[in-house]
Amino acid sequence: MKLSRSERKARERNKKAKRKKSKKKKSQRPNTNHRRHNFSAQSTSMKPAPGEGPYDLHSNRVSSLNINSTADDVLKAIKRAQNLHDAHDLRAVEQFLLEEVDETFAYGYRGSLLSRLAVAALHMSNNELARKAIDVRRIEHRQSMLPMESAAVVRGLLRVGNTTDALNLLDDELSLPLQGTPLDSPENKDRLKHRALSLSSIASRHFFEGEPCRAVQACEMLSDLGPMVRESGLTAADLSMPWTRIIKGATQCESGRRSGDVIPCMPEMELPCNLVYAVLRAMTTFPSQNDDRTYEALSNALVRRTVFVTGAVDMTGLPKADRGEAVFIGRSNVGKSSLVNMITNRKSLAFTSKRPGKTQQFNFFAINDKPGREKEIRYGDVIEGEKDLDSFYIVDLPGFGFAKVPQQVKQEWASFMKEYLSNRKTMRVLFHLVDARHGPIDEDMRIMKEVGESLPKRVSYVVVLTKADKNVKGPSSKNQGRVAKEVMEKLRQTMKQNKVGNAPVILTSAETKLGRDDMWRYLRLAAEA
Repeated sequence: MKLSRSERKARERNKKAKRKKSKKKKSQRPNTNHRRHNFSAQSTSMKPAPGEGPYDLHSNRVSSLNINSTADDVLKAIKRAQNLHDAHDLRAVEQFLLEEVDETFAYGYRGSLLSRLAVAALHMSNNELARKAIDVRRIEHRQSMLPMESAAVVRGLLRVGNTTDALNLLDDELSLPLQGTPLDSPENKDRLKHRALSLSSIASRHFFEGEPCRAVQACEMLSDLGPMVRESGLTAADLSMPWTRIIKGATQCESGRRSGDVIPCMPEMELPCNLVYAVLRAMTTFPSQNDDRTYEALSNALVRRTVFVTGAVDMTGLPKADRGEAVFIGRSNVGKSSLVNMITNRKSLAFTSKRPGKTQQFNFFAINDKPGREKEIRYGDVIEGEKDLDSFYIVDLPGFGFAKVPQQVKQEWASFMKEYLSNRKTMRVLFHLVDARHGPIDEDMRIMKEVGESLPKRVSYVVVLTKADKNVKGPSSKNQGRVAKEVMEKLRQTMKQNKVGNAPVILTSAETKLGRDDMWRYLRLAAEA
C-alpha cells in the first residue's frame, strides 16, 4: 500500500525518535570491567579549544588554517566571519594570509582571497584590516588582479563612505585601456565593463545620499566611457547597467534640491537643470537597452506636470518666450501625437485621431510649469510660484499633406510656420516626422526646403522616421522596427538637395517604443535652454 507524504514523514519521525531513545539508554549503561576504546572522545580531548591557536577558528566546518588548507577553506572562513561578524576569525584569516603564506599559496589564488578579505573587513567597518589587504594585494599580486574583484572592493569602500579611496582604486586598478591596445580584447572588455559598473555604483550611492556634485561627476565619467564601450563591442546584455536605480536616485536627489533639503557640496560646480539629465547624457553614450521600466522612470522624472497652454494661429497668439521649445512638424497622419505621447509616457497629452488633420493650430504644451498653472489658464486665477528650472514647451504643429482644410488655410499655416521658424528665439530643436514606410513626399520636401532656408543655426534639426514597426512582420523586442534601404537612400538624397544633409535621422515607433532614447537626447536641449 502506497503511503501519503504526511504518513511517510510521520513514520520517519517515529524511527528517528526510537534511535535517539536507544542511544540514550546505551549511554546510561553501568560501566563494566571490559576495556572500551572511544576514539572520538580521545580526539576531542586532544584537540585544542577553538580560538586558542594563532589560526584556530570558531567555525565547525573549518576549525583552523594551516599550510595544507585550501583556498576554498579560507574562502569559507571569510564568508562565515563576515556573515556572523566574527572579528576573531577575520583577524586569524588576515594573519594567516599575510604572515603564514606567501604569494604562491593556492597556486597564486592568494590575491583573490585578499580582495575577498578586504570586502569582508569593509562590511564589518574594519578599515585598517581592509587597507592592509588592499595594499598587499596591489604590491604582490598586481599582475593577477581581476577587474571583478577590484569592482567589489570599490563597492565595499563606497559602503563605508570612503569615496576618495574608491576613486583612487578605480583609477589605479580599473583605469582606461592603454592607447593603441585593441578595445575588443577580452581583457579590455572586462576592464571596461567593471569600470562602468563601478562608476554606476558611485553615481547611484551619491544620488541617494544627497550629494549631487560627486554623482554628476561620475555620470560625466560614464559619458566619456560610453563611446569606448560601444567600440569594444559590449552589448547592453553584457553590461547589465543599473540605469533604473541611478535614475531613481537622481530623481530623489533632484526632488530634495527643488525643496531645498539637498544643498550641493560644491557651489562652484554647474549642475544640470535636472539631475536626471546627467544620467540621460550618460545613457545615450552606452549601448541602448530600451527597457520599459527604465524609460518609464526617466519620463516620470523629466515630465512631472503637463498642461495645454494655448493653440495659436498667428504670432500674436504665441505664449511668452520664457523657456525652451521642442517643435514637432510633419504631414498629417504621420504619427506626431502618438510619438509625443510615447516620449512623455502620457496617454493623451496630444490628441490622436484616425482622421488626418486633427491638429489645426500651433498647440503649446507646458512641461513642468508651476503647480496650478492650469487654473491660471482656465479661470484667470493668480497662482504664486515659479516654473521649474527644467520647464519647456512641446509644440505640436499642424499637418499639411492630407489635412482636409481649405487651401487658403494651408497657405496661412505655411506663412505662420515660416515666420515662427525664423523669428522664435526660444526654439531649440525641430523634429521633422517622416513616414518610414514611404519616405519623404512633396510636403516633406517643402518643409526641408523651408528649414534649409529659414531655420537659425542655434536650432537642432532632426529627421524622425515614424511607424518603423509597420515594416516588420510581427515586431518583437529583438526587431522593433526597420526602414527599407531604398527609402533611406531617397531620404538622404532629398535632405542633401535641400541643404539639410548633415541632420541626424532617428528611427522610431510609438508601438514598440523604438527610438525614445535618441528622442530624449535631443529633447533635453529644450529643457536646458
